[in-house]
Amino acid sequence: MNVWTPQAGAARLPVMVWIYGGLWKYGAASMPHYDGAALAGSGVVVVTFNYRVGFEGFGQLPGVEDNRGLRDQLAALEWVRENIAGFGGDPDRVTVFGQSAGAAATALLATAPAAAGLFRRAIAQSIPAGARTPDEAEAVTAAIAAAAEVPPTAEALAALPPEALLAVQDAPLRTMAGPTAFAPVIDGDLVTGPPWTAFRAGAGRGVDLVCGFTHEEYRGQGPPAPPGVDVAAVAEAFGLDRAAAAAYRRSQPTLNDAELCTVMLSDAVVRMPTTWVAEAHAAAGGRTWLYDFAWRGPTLGAAHGIDVPLVFGTATTRPAARFLGSPPPADAAALSADLRAAWTSFAATGDPGWPRFHPDRPTTRIWDTPPTDAPYPLDASRRIWQRHAARS
Repeated sequence: MNVWTPQAGAARLPVMVWIYGGLWKYGAASMPHYDGAALAGSGVVVVTFNYRVGFEGFGQLPGVEDNRGLRDQLAALEWVRENIAGFGGDPDRVTVFGQSAGAAATALLATAPAAAGLFRRAIAQSIPAGARTPDEAEAVTAAIAAAAEVPPTAEALAALPPEALLAVQDAPLRTMAGPTAFAPVIDGDLVTGPPWTAFRAGAGRGVDLVCGFTHEEYRGQGPPAPPGVDVAAVAEAFGLDRAAAAAYRRSQPTLNDAELCTVMLSDAVVRMPTTWVAEAHAAAGGRTWLYDFAWRGPTLGAAHGIDVPLVFGTATTRPAARFLGSPPPADAAALSADLRAAWTSFAATGDPGWPRFHPDRPTTRIWDTPPTDAPYPLDASRRIWQRHAARS
């Protein structure tokens, strides 16, 4: 656990608890762009912590509790509830915020009965799709055990040194698509399905929610699509029918195939799942705010993860240079200050500073320099997915 506080003692300051991302298989609170000093300087107590990732956090084993990484997160939030007042924090004004896998964890915890009362507000930056059924998780375990040349049992895998598990953690990807074999397992307890299904049923509507995406989510997540990419095949790989590729082409007539694939993949991996979460939470009566981070960095554009160092005020750290260059552009500092002001205002008051998202009035904050508010910007994509995708 790491705690930054501007004022220890009985200050009763709002608390912000960070959950890092990393494809459910890597990450650490010690990474320099997660330093909470600048954010705490805005008048909040900032907490970061480590949780188990990879097979140790999300591998499925007979007789062993699923979703150990999520249970680590619950333990951290329970620690905050019991101890944060000693650091000047208000245990009744806790906001959980996270990005990518951390955003999905944030959304899942907001709907989990085990987390009820541990936080009031949530900020989910780039919520990805993905949860494993028990059968899928069992297949992941079998592939890892086979690659490690041990039986798929808790005893056999626990006897391996951690390095041996790390060496084979990508073995399941030989037969499955995606950058990671790991995701929360649908256990009927902490995880009942994708977070939008739980929100749709009314779970978590008492937790105020800010959620959003970067405008070019796929940039930085995978290799650029080649010029001759089969757009229809990409659509089918993500659960769309072949007519969806033609619909995307009609909606974006000026883009070449590679650019169109970036749009499609950005929608598939994050932008639509985040939209579904916002729609479900708002429709069930929750207080919801949506944003689109459209500011383009000098190296990867409005890529997945570019918002993180700007939220933390760590734009000059080495990891941030991947998105922001070194030194960052001149307007990055003002954008970072605006983001920190919005996030900390939400933590303190429940209002990030722009109109709420309603299904019939889908106002969206467009984060750019300057920020603006606009109707939902991805309506063409949303309609394509409504017509051409099978989803829960």
